[in-house]
Amino acid sequence: MTLPLLQVNGLRLDVPSAGRGHQKLAPRTILNNVGFNLERGGSLGVIGESGSGKSTLARALTLLMPPQAGSIVFDGQEIMGLTGSALTAYRARVQLVFQDPMSALNPRKRVGVSIVRPLEALGRLNKRKPESIAAALLERVGLPSSYASRYPHELSGGQRQRVNIARALALEPEVLIADEVTSGLDVSAQARIVGLLEGLRQEMSLSLIFISHDLSLVRSLCDDLLILRSGEVVESAPADQVFAGPSHPYTRALIAAIALPDPDPEWLTR
Repeated sequence: MTLPLLQVNGLRLDVPSAGRGHQKLAPRTILNNVGFNLERGGSLGVIGESGSGKSTLARALTLLMPPQAGSIVFDGQEIMGLTGSALTAYRARVQLVFQDPMSALNPRKRVGVSIVRPLEALGRLNKRKPESIAAALLERVGLPSSYASRYPHELSGGQRQRVNIARALALEPEVLIADEVTSGLDVSAQARIVGLLEGLRQEMSLSLIFISHDLSLVRSLCDDLLILRSGEVVESAPADQVFAGPSHPYTRALIAAIALPDPDPEWLTR
């Protein structure tokens, strides 16, 4: 039996609570007993409202915010507690694309420079020309290679997000964590980004964690869904099962809130 690529169990993450003066308050729990499996080549949608812990989960999985308890097993290796070169090697295999594409890019650097920066930092250029690598990655995410010479402010929001995805792909990761990457984009740009991610998943055999507050975006993209509320998992099941018969009232409320262009009560069962 093939084991999942990523196995998460009992994850708990606390952050300090703000107090006045020298007052000490008990830590605040952001994630509590979170667990899921991500299959090789699979896609997991993490859904929840603002403040549910979605982005914190993304940072916990990459140890940008180390959890206080639980287990994260990647490709058979426990990664909790990794440091130094071992942690760097893990993060190269599990890449995170942040929500705000503008703040994730250096405004003073041309797009091509930003894209190849991870390869330079890890010494993985191997005498290859940075310009050729940047051009190939831009074309892979649906942008002209000529965009390598542009600055971030010269691109639209959707184009900047494609650049961030291209940079994440530079290290040829096995898992891509997309944290609210369609937030702030118009509907057509959202659809194009979702289509891009699905295409990349098929083309590169990527495993995808797609984080969103919009349940409608994950319907065709994700195999499985993880519904978070106040840092806890309220429902975890295959996407088709969730849409056909959600078991938790919160999930039912999220589905009921999906805006339909032409309301049809039978759409979920088709």
